[in-house]
Amino acid sequence: MTDSVAATASAAYDSALKVIASVEPRIAEATRQELADQRGSLKLIASENYASPAVLLTMGTWFSDKYAEGTVGHRFYAGCQNVDTVESLAAEHARELFGAEYAYVQPHSGIDANLTAYWAILAHRVEGPWLKNVGVKNMNDLTEADWEKLRGELGNQRLLGMSLDAGGHLTHGFRPNISGKMFHQNQYGTDPATGLIDYDALRAKAKEFKPLILVAGYSAYPRRVNFAKMREIADEVGATLMVDMAHFAGLVAGKVFTGEENPVPYADVVTSTSHKSLRGPRGGFILATEEYAPSVDRGCPMVLGGPLSHVMAAKAVAFAEARTTEFQSYAQQVADNAQHLAEGFLKRDTNLVTGGTDNHLVLVDVSSYGLTGRQAESALLDAGVVTNRNSVPADPNGAWYTSGIRLGTPALTTRGFGQAEFDTVAELIVDVLSNTKPGTTKAGGPSKASYVLADGVADRVRAASAELLDANPLYPGLELS
Repeated sequence: MTDSVAATASAAYDSALKVIASVEPRIAEATRQELADQRGSLKLIASENYASPAVLLTMGTWFSDKYAEGTVGHRFYAGCQNVDTVESLAAEHARELFGAEYAYVQPHSGIDANLTAYWAILAHRVEGPWLKNVGVKNMNDLTEADWEKLRGELGNQRLLGMSLDAGGHLTHGFRPNISGKMFHQNQYGTDPATGLIDYDALRAKAKEFKPLILVAGYSAYPRRVNFAKMREIADEVGATLMVDMAHFAGLVAGKVFTGEENPVPYADVVTSTSHKSLRGPRGGFILATEEYAPSVDRGCPMVLGGPLSHVMAAKAVAFAEARTTEFQSYAQQVADNAQHLAEGFLKRDTNLVTGGTDNHLVLVDVSSYGLTGRQAESALLDAGVVTNRNSVPADPNGAWYTSGIRLGTPALTTRGFGQAEFDTVAELIVDVLSNTKPGTTKAGGPSKASYVLADGVADRVRAASAELLDANPLYPGLELS
């Protein structure tokens, strides 16, 4: 931020908070405190980042007041000409940014994007052909018996996604999630020895299971994926290839992932969030080939209600920011910093899933410290280091307590952290983990939740963190009165 932009943003936020405080001062105070908390902690949650003031301010406008169900030029409400402009610009920037044939920017979140994509694929691959076979063009003409048969067809399709403990996401067929209830689902994992995707084993499972949808992508897999191989496997079994790139969209946009590591040229449908490594507002979007575009475009009313027009506007701003050389430099630094963070752990004898990383995240196996992920997460939070616990492959502690913590570099890279800073971050985390012991239950047995952090460690780590944070301020020049 230039000095003039920082001064303008400061005035804007000061004025906004005064208006908010005139109605509910506690909300204004919580907002101020949130900025202070984020400025004063080492944020290493891989799914979080810091959006620019331009993106944040775009969301606080009267576009929030508009209902705009439908699509550009075809709304169910009048007076949506400006929303049409916003949505068109957001989609245009997304297409150009990722080199996609089609972009849909209405999903409110990554889960909404995945649900919309699933139902769009079902509509394209199952519903459309089924209606054609029974000779019906208007779905309202179906008899109840026809509907019963169609529901049976739609509800019996197969989905193959990455298992949660291998690094997949809840929406990739996890049974408690709606995706695991919508589909007859199966999961692929990683090689037990390396933690890496075994494409031959995946191919064999796909040939046996024969899914309608093959889902690629991850939320906690610290390596890149070969999407050309994923495409080959999908083609061999007649599956639609859907890629969830929510975590690494910024690395695709920033040209860090190119060639066979860029999912857009290979996938039929790509889903994503607009925050995380992409550094935009919280929201989702979908990219697709022209073949799938008409079905995806039915997201509203198929899955979604009225789009969040103010967030679509912020997506347009974020996509425009990501189309710059500055963003490409940022994305490369995110990946480089993850490498430095991993190296910092490895030289301090800390176990990493897959032995390292080549994307934006590092997955630490904390079991060698005698801790669960929940204990490690809590102890680190006491020391001002914000992480999240995460499963590791074949995790004996399950998805709640876990045996790992997931760390991401996008947020601190936004603040200006580089190689030296991330080496220090690894040192501080190891300091906390080495000085944390499991607690005991009320019955006197070992606890998976409680912990004991040695005296003085939290203060020591917070003091060292403060030096790093003060040297790399969040929203430099933005001051509130």
